[in-house]
Amino acid sequence: MPHHENRPTKICPVCERPFQWRRKWRDVWDEVRYCSERCRRQRTAKEV
Repeated sequence: MPHHENRPTKICPVCERPFQWRRKWRDVWDEVRYCSERCRRQRTAKEV
């Protein structure tokens, strides 16, 4: 059984793909919206 099976997931609003919790996001997981820097930079093109 994979150790990452029970991690929380979210859907990226830009690429619409699921992404999982990462250790570097442990303190800001509630604020994380995008799966990557690339999607974060492209957010205006998609959301406008």
